[in-house]
Amino acid sequence: MPNKILSIQNMIYEIREYKVMFDSDLAKLYEIETSALNRAVKRNIERFPDFFMFQLTKEEWENLRCQFGIFKKDIRKYRPYVFTEHGVLMLSSILNSKKAISINIEIMVAFVNLRKYVLSKSETNEQITDLRKLLLLYIEKNDKRVNEIIIALNNLIEQPVKTIKIGFQPGK
Repeated sequence: MPNKILSIQNMIYEIREYKVMFDSDLAKLYEIETSALNRAVKRNIERFPDFFMFQLTKEEWENLRCQFGIFKKDIRKYRPYVFTEHGVLMLSSILNSKKAISINIEIMVAFVNLRKYVLSKSETNEQITDLRKLLLLYIEKNDKRVNEIIIALNNLIEQPVKTIKIGFQPGK
């Protein structure tokens, strides 16, 4: 996987249960000012419903700045906007430069790779569950030493996949 796509994947965060990218990160990738990106969006705001783009609340922004040192040096007058995968796709329709087109392709590849990774993890858990069932049947009929393997498999299944959830989460 090219380094550019890996660095883009590091710019994808989970906020309000969406995978999103910050306006400032997108502006850097497109090699434009964050304010220019946001002005272009505001001129075409009807293309960006809330599930394509939203502005962080004050609490979300403060939590992010506390959790991640990278945001501490991000001094801005306004709270950042974040774009979901669909919002990034919509950006390609309003930013018409060659740079924007090539960067959008790389961003979409990063989102696809992220989705593939998440889906591959669920398949692994299903395989572990199937193996556990087979081993339980074997234990009932045979050797008790396999019990240690079952315990190890149970530990793997019970440990949730670690994801970084940031920002305000309703109900918590």
